[in-house]
Amino acid sequence: MSRDGERTDPGAGSARKAPRLWAGRAATAAMVAMVVLVVAGALLYDVVAVRAGQPARRWRAQVADELATRHLDDVWVLLGAGVSVLLGGRLLWLAIAPGLRRWLVLRPYGGTVAAIDRAGIGHLLTDRAAGLRGIDHLRIRVGRRRVRVSVSGPVDPAVVQRQLREELGRVGLARPLRLDVRSWRGAAGGVADGAPDQPDDRAGEAAG
Repeated sequence: MSRDGERTDPGAGSARKAPRLWAGRAATAAMVAMVVLVVAGALLYDVVAVRAGQPARRWRAQVADELATRHLDDVWVLLGAGVSVLLGGRLLWLAIAPGLRRWLVLRPYGGTVAAIDRAGIGHLLTDRAAGLRGIDHLRIRVGRRRVRVSVSGPVDPAVVQRQLREELGRVGLARPLRLDVRSWRGAAGGVADGAPDQPDDRAGEAAG
């Protein structure tokens, strides 16, 4: 309710406040935690055993000897450093990147947040364009910020843009997509693609 007593839509005015979806990555986090726990536990056990008067484990003594005797230009040292850098960079990227790039957030309603696959939006737009006359070939590519549509035939591109823009409005995205409709000549059939660079033949077959 607003201050003057009028009823307001819970999702109105909150399009810019829609949270971004983050991938859970539970499997990756569990694997990394398990590896760190095993290595740290084995090292801690051996250190405690040495403090208690027992000899160090052979594997720890061998590792310490290898680290003390091998030079920095050794092939195995360089290989291990490269693998460590690649693995660390990958883990860092997984930690800071939200993921779920194929999903677009819808306008929130109350406390509910939903998302739709980009390929699903491509199917909706392809079905809407299928009802228009004069389209010989159609290609739709849905990106994260823009929808690129290429049409071939006697149809007016302005009509296609108006119809598809109306269909995009019905989807209710939190961040509206820009629509780019252009005339296109080619032999490819109708394609609805959720990826920005690669056509999805299955989506085109289902829509056509």
